[in-house]
Amino acid sequence: MPNTIIIGSGSYLPTRIIGRDYFLDSEFYSEDGVKIDKPAEETIAKFVEITEIENRRFIEEDLSNSQIGYEAAKIAIADAKIDQEELDYIIYASNFGEVTVNGYADFMPTMAARVKNKLGIKNRKCVTYDMLFGCPGWVEAMILANTLIKAGSAKTILVIGGETLSRVTDPSDRNRMIFADGAGAVVVKATDEENVGIIAHNTICDNGIELDYLANGPSINKNTDQTRLFVRMQGRKIYEYALKNVPAAIKETIEDAGLSIEDINKILIHQANAKMDYAMIERLHKLYNVKDYDHSISPMTIQDLGNSSVATIPTMYDLIIKGKMEGQSFKEKGNIVMTSVGAGMNINALVYRFP
Repeated sequence: MPNTIIIGSGSYLPTRIIGRDYFLDSEFYSEDGVKIDKPAEETIAKFVEITEIENRRFIEEDLSNSQIGYEAAKIAIADAKIDQEELDYIIYASNFGEVTVNGYADFMPTMAARVKNKLGIKNRKCVTYDMLFGCPGWVEAMILANTLIKAGSAKTILVIGGETLSRVTDPSDRNRMIFADGAGAVVVKATDEENVGIIAHNTICDNGIELDYLANGPSINKNTDQTRLFVRMQGRKIYEYALKNVPAAIKETIEDAGLSIEDINKILIHQANAKMDYAMIERLHKLYNVKDYDHSISPMTIQDLGNSSVATIPTMYDLIIKGKMEGQSFKEKGNIVMTSVGAGMNINALVYRFP
């Protein structure tokens, strides 16, 4: 049975850097629709203290999700040194598809089909899928790609994660400062080399009372148009859910790979909130009775790039493997974890071993 290895990567970071001053004129409301009676500057400072998000990236108005996904894909294909006509599948992960400037989600045609069109791929048997799975969408797309390769249905697959969350956030919601735009992509390929690539993975879907922890809803400012939908997040419930469930899911996946935490060189965790990410990594180590560990095991990009959802992990992978993250690198033949949690609530994790 073949294994799945990454042979190329690419990312697109929007050029617009949005700092705290961008939000100074905002009127923020609480989750129950009451205007927050304190200066916006004070609310922003508290937000930065908790999340550590000082800057984030927004795309220009003349760009689109599929366009930035295409840019990342081009780089990944060139990096992989393949003929793009060899691609058997293109899988595109996003939450909102081709969001218009007015905030409407558009999934027809699929994002993957749009990228195939932009790339000019003529191969009619190159199948185009979209992955709708919340923030864990790109990791789940990698799991799907691995399944297709192991089943013998594909040899080469382009996996993209792209999001333009700046167009779906509520201007009255403090949480809008979390979200960002960006795209990342990898090319994966079948190999006969043993015990490399994706060596273990797990997915959990808790779709009961957790269903609405992260969903779409009208503005929390009742004085505005209540027909338009925005990202709505129950932050405390998400934090508690993630802290309880994500570390255990990561540990299970590491054990499925026949490894322990000492064998893991990096954990690429979805950059949702710095406080939450720190807590999850600490809880993971506690599950192994490890109190002191090298915090560089879990690289952080959220401080300068914000939460770009499905684009976070492939972007981080691309930056590290190309030496663009100071103090971060992958170990030759080392093991890394990729893991995410998001709308659903869904959790996934995979262990990847470099050839």
